[in-house]
Amino acid sequence: MAVRGRRAGHRDYDSKQKRKEAEIQQALSSDPIDVATLRRMAISEGGLLTNEIRCRVWPKLLNVSTDDLPPPPGKELREDNKDYQQVLLDVRRSLRRFPPGMPDEQREGLQEELIDIILHVLKRNPQLHYYQGYHDIVVTFLLVVGDRLATALVEKLSTHHLRDFMDPTMDNTKHILNYLMPIIDQVNPEVHDFMQSAEVGTIFALSWLITWFGHVLSDMRHVVRLYDFFLACHPLMPIYFAAVIVLHREQEVLDCECDMASVHHLLSQIPQDLPYETLISQAGDLFVQFPPSELAREARQHAERTAASTFKDFELASAQQRPDMVLRQRFRERLRGEERTKSVLTKPRTNRLVKLAVMGLTVALGAAALAVVKSALEWAPKFELQLFP
Repeated sequence: MAVRGRRAGHRDYDSKQKRKEAEIQQALSSDPIDVATLRRMAISEGGLLTNEIRCRVWPKLLNVSTDDLPPPPGKELREDNKDYQQVLLDVRRSLRRFPPGMPDEQREGLQEELIDIILHVLKRNPQLHYYQGYHDIVVTFLLVVGDRLATALVEKLSTHHLRDFMDPTMDNTKHILNYLMPIIDQVNPEVHDFMQSAEVGTIFALSWLITWFGHVLSDMRHVVRLYDFFLACHPLMPIYFAAVIVLHREQEVLDCECDMASVHHLLSQIPQDLPYETLISQAGDLFVQFPPSELAREARQHAERTAASTFKDFELASAQQRPDMVLRQRFRERLRGEERTKSVLTKPRTNRLVKLAVMGLTVALGAAALAVVKSALEWAPKFELQLFP
């Protein structure tokens, strides 16, 4: 009976995967391409399924044309480049980011391509500054889509989602990290207060944020699943995902010694067996319930300078749905008949231990979040006049 049940489960999984592949193909074949559906597929359970599909969908999520890819780099790219030595050192240390068992010759070739992609983006965009950890993001794209397409995708990503990490200073990166504790506070004040008492800060999540978890997760399947999610969402989604990891570990945190060293050590050691689909779903729910503009009001003067604050789905502002719409639609569907208000944010602290009863409903429905928010502009209309400074 058990064997028969497993076979039935496999058949059901295969059937769902085939239906999803067909829906992705239909969205890609639409005229114009149905970007809203592609976002929904990237967010929903299982993400984009295969790297072959990612090669076709990731460019659409970033609005990158595959017909005009950068030419292969020349030798001059590395000459007199101020970042070359640091990039070289970081790439040489990136051995564990390549599949185990890959022949040395193949890996070394990919590392050379990795260096060239990074230098190409920096040379073409002198306003961007290299940071340690950037190569962890770039290598993910290289391994999934190849060097030329990776170059185009990483350049778009660097001038949009990653822009704040590539400023001359870390001010905007620190500001984005400052969203972490308010998110945790909205869901679980007890964990928030414990972390505040321990004075642990948020530096434990820095490498998570600036590498999109590529540096801290050892299984490439989990990394690319998160990239599907992040590429389909608002630039701040990685910090929401960081928050749900902390919340998922609530008991471990509360059982820890309440001092900075102990809590930092616990949280900086990220578990490798996380329930990724559940956490993706929860991060989507949190984003809808507690949008960035609500959490950032006390620091609005700093928020104005960040890519997140001016995010308007970059050049995807076409007839397609903007990337934040899908999460909101799904959230409203799940709360049919209930008026969604912002009162949760103003309730007394004792009533804000929300625990998100809706969390997991998206998982039960088989999708993390059907959509991604109408855009930061919905919550911050003062940004309408200038999308990108």
